[in-house]
Amino acid sequence: MGSLPLSIDILPDDAEALSLEEAAVRLRVSTGRIRTLIRDHNLLAASRGGQPVIPVAFFGPDGLAKHFEGLVTILLDGGYTRDEALEWLFEEQDDLALRPADALHTHSAREVIRRAQAQAF
Repeated sequence: MGSLPLSIDILPDDAEALSLEEAAVRLRVSTGRIRTLIRDHNLLAASRGGQPVIPVAFFGPDGLAKHFEGLVTILLDGGYTRDEALEWLFEEQDDLALRPADALHTHSAREVIRRAQAQAF
């Protein structure tokens, strides 16, 4: 089993996270599929206490948050590294009073995508 691309010491302590097994249950897929999503950069994961975790903010009621995959693609295609993308997703935007990862669940989701497009290029 190959190693996963994990961001280390980037996820804020207050960010709730799921283990790979919990994420698999939430998405109704296998743990192997979760690992593939992480390796293919369709899902970002971090290391906490030496274990891979996925932020709960990336999930919606029926799977991944509606705009999550598109937002990650914009950031990575725009030159952000995985670590930079994860860090950006959890930096509070003062004028929104939200972190982009949290804004994915609000009416500000499209604004976050616009900002990612502007910053990435």
